[in-house]
Amino acid sequence: LRGLKDTSGVIAEDVAKRLMDYGFHAPTLSFPVATTLMVEHTENETLEELDRFIDAMIAIREEIRLVETGAWPKDDNPLKNAPHTADSLMKADWPHAYGRDVGAASASTRAHAKYWPPVGRIDNVYGDRNLFCSCVPVTDSE
Repeated sequence: LRGLKDTSGVIAEDVAKRLMDYGFHAPTLSFPVATTLMVEHTENETLEELDRFIDAMIAIREEIRLVETGAWPKDDNPLKNAPHTADSLMKADWPHAYGRDVGAASASTRAHAKYWPPVGRIDNVYGDRNLFCSCVPVTDSE
């Protein structure tokens, strides 16, 4: 993935978030190696699920190629805007250079098993560095 940053501006986080649009839990980012994804399949994954993951990765690589060739802008493409929530896809105003169906990854996901991320892109680094505890006061637990 590192080489793709220079050609497309796409980074590992973009791919991880885009996998959510394809119905997968985002893989671990930058651990144990910085700027990479750690994909861990388990013995519980069916061949169908592994094939679906491979198909998603192939589709994502094609999306990156569209950014590399200039078909999609580096700053407004399905990877940079992922994940796409149902709410964002249903708004009357769609300001992106790609269609809603592309944002939803609808051509590549099973309609009956589509996962809709509850929130869009967040600033992971800010969240990691600025922990905000939403716990009730200790006195409330007594």
